[in-house]
Amino acid sequence: MDFLSALNVSASGLAAERVRVNLAASNLANAETTRGPDGQPYRRLDPVLEAVPFDAALGAAGPAPSGVRVAAIAEGDGPGRRVFSPAHPDADPDGFVTLPDVNPVHEIVNLMSAQKAYEANATAVDTLKTMAQRALEIAR
Repeated sequence: MDFLSALNVSASGLAAERVRVNLAASNLANAETTRGPDGQPYRRLDPVLEAVPFDAALGAAGPAPSGVRVAAIAEGDGPGRRVFSPAHPDADPDGFVTLPDVNPVHEIVNLMSAQKAYEANATAVDTLKTMAQRALEIAR
């Protein structure tokens, strides 16, 4: 694996983790949204990540993961939380409001996990940069 391939792997990881952070932030921001454009409560969003095979460079050696990409963004299908709040404008005739199926603790754990993965990819990029600089110094 050359430097550019390694950089591409880390760059794909950085992009994927950015999407994870954005979706977790969106979920947290809409944790209390009872009515969206479709009139329904907000649906939790999760990225579906998949490995990108490295077929061209390895050829007959077989596919090996060379990065990651967001294959899809899955919408949660949870029933949502029902909270008794008869004064809420979106309350049903029984006085219950359906809130999104967003658990703030779960979203914060997702944010922390994405942050650590982002840092790991950034460290890999820095290491590659240092290795390239040292290789150039040796060549002088």
